[in-house]
Amino acid sequence: MDNKTILKQLKLQAALMELHDENSFKIRGYQNAVFNLDKIDIELGNLSLAELEKIDGVGKSIATNINEINQRGVSIALEEYLKNTPEGIVELLDMKGIGPKKIKVLWKELGIESGHELKEAANSGLVAKLKGFGEKTQQTIINALEFKEANAHKLHYAEAEKLAKIAIAEILEIAPDIKIEVTGALRRKMEVIEVIDLIVGTDDIEIIEDALDDAENFEQIIEESGPITWRGNYKALRIPIQLSFCEKEDFVKEQFLRTGSNLHLSLEVKDKDKLTLKDIVRQHDFASEKEIYAAAGLGEIVPEMREGTFEIEASKNGKLPELVEMKDLKGILHNHSTYSDGKHSLEQMAQHCKDLGYEYLGICDHSKSAFYANGLYENRVIQQHEEIDRLNEKLAPFKIFKGIESDILYDGQLDYTDDVLASFDFIVASVHSILNMNIEKATQRLLTAIENPYTTILGHPTGRLLLRREGYPIDHKMVIDHCAKHNVVIEINANPWRLDLDWRWVHYALEQGVKLAINPDAHEMDGYQHMYYGLLAGRKGGLTADMTFNALSAEEIGKYFAERKQKIAVNG
Repeated sequence: MDNKTILKQLKLQAALMELHDENSFKIRGYQNAVFNLDKIDIELGNLSLAELEKIDGVGKSIATNINEINQRGVSIALEEYLKNTPEGIVELLDMKGIGPKKIKVLWKELGIESGHELKEAANSGLVAKLKGFGEKTQQTIINALEFKEANAHKLHYAEAEKLAKIAIAEILEIAPDIKIEVTGALRRKMEVIEVIDLIVGTDDIEIIEDALDDAENFEQIIEESGPITWRGNYKALRIPIQLSFCEKEDFVKEQFLRTGSNLHLSLEVKDKDKLTLKDIVRQHDFASEKEIYAAAGLGEIVPEMREGTFEIEASKNGKLPELVEMKDLKGILHNHSTYSDGKHSLEQMAQHCKDLGYEYLGICDHSKSAFYANGLYENRVIQQHEEIDRLNEKLAPFKIFKGIESDILYDGQLDYTDDVLASFDFIVASVHSILNMNIEKATQRLLTAIENPYTTILGHPTGRLLLRREGYPIDHKMVIDHCAKHNVVIEINANPWRLDLDWRWVHYALEQGVKLAINPDAHEMDGYQHMYYGLLAGRKGGLTADMTFNALSAEEIGKYFAERKQKIAVNG
């Protein structure tokens, strides 16, 4: 059993223990164990009961549970809690904005046992009447339930991409003579995917359909399918999947038509004839998508940019950007270590970054306001800086830059004094708390942080967690304009759960001259892999290497940091 599954079960058990009024000390023990075990770089499933008990924070009870999860798939204790808890209540525990104690009140006092029942009760005003709730909590619950419903069965791009590759391999195994590729939103690399959309070139649709009927992992929904379209679910996960069939000779044309957004395909590309790409592709046969764009008098537009925003006009004018590529990225900024809530040590994070071929690492552990993430007080900042100095000597020419993810407080101030802020090479300023402000207050909060001369990078601007939590509302134009005025870089947080700054604002930021940093926000070494998803988000918005902050070399970015600090010192 992998660590992720084990920790998920322990976390659920802690929530259920709180729901059932277990001893608070015992609950806190489970919560602390989850926090500590998440940072351990060993496979818990490989450890004996005795070895588990030796881990700091893991007592006999927790060790026994882990051992049972490994042997049985689920611990006896969790099994018992689940038996005594309605399934719908368990699902509600995963909802943002409401904890186990409040869920217990809803369950016991209103008899609510499902999200549907909770929504009805909230919409009728019953929830607000409960002690400790009120109108604000009721609206938070309604918003969370609506958000959850709207995003049911959707996938992060990262997950959808992996599943699509597996699905394609399985289909090719049962039908090796076909041509098959991704299309639709998946090919455009949208951040959230509603369906795994595949285009299949074949001379015999019936054979493929018969093979899919016999395949274990494919479940057709007949009433939603048609003569040239197979719709259904993939695997027990019930992920929507769609296969669009065409003849092999029409594959290029059909994939093209099914890739671009409706707006991209419907915009006029030949003003004189008022022709759209949709019109042009239907006039002739084409051997490649490049030929289609050439027939329209356009340069080839990469799939991820085919959204109908600015790309057609840019192509008409010969101003299609040369998009940033992975090879352009010289360093990785905004990362965490065991100094705060990371899984790996500073040296491990640095060495792995070096091994991947990067020139530098920006370490940005949490600041002191993030007490829940073991944020750094001033004495530990000094300790970390001393270790960085030692490691820079050891790992040279590789460079570790001294950064911090400084919390933006309620009023927009950063949570260190100026003399502490001045000790860092750079500052990533981010919001992590009080996410329920209105757009005016939330925007002003960011503007104030941007005005701080020590703010180098604005981190994940909206704080969103895709498919789990909406970001707080901000006036993107005002924030971007302010970053341009104060020479502040904006982060594209590359974590597939965030991808924030949203790609829809990348082009505007570039137009204002604002550089963007692709940051993985890595809390472990494997987190560096997320750079890929941040790169895709940037490319969707037209990001180029020259406008990518961490495309600068170690020498260039070091000079930038030094000159910025010197300017602050001079201006006082």
